[in-house]
Amino acid sequence: MKRFIPLVLALATSAAFADAPVKMQGGMLVGSNGMTLYVFDKDEAGSGKSMCNGKCAENWPPLAAAESDKTSGDFAVIAREDGKKQWAFKGKPLYFWSKDQKPGDTTGEGFNNVWHVAK
Repeated sequence: MKRFIPLVLALATSAAFADAPVKMQGGMLVGSNGMTLYVFDKDEAGSGKSMCNGKCAENWPPLAAAESDKTSGDFAVIAREDGKKQWAFKGKPLYFWSKDQKPGDTTGEGFNNVWHVAK
């Protein structure tokens, strides 16, 4: 039975991330490039909107979704103010932080007390 549980967890995890370019690494969400993903306190979960646009989106680039990407499980595709698509997790849009230099960096954690690593 002990061998069966990790296999079930692995299959469930891969199914959860099947459509989104996201994976779980060290207890946090990262993009397919291995870079840490963040959520923004000013985004209202489930609103389908991002409150980070313009200059904010330059510093906190959205996790882009393709026009053909579809909502799946905890991952949703939302429309941004500029008409582009973005991935959200449990209703919260996902972003990268422009100051992170390499995979595993989490320098945006707690920035201005409104940015947090997505978990």
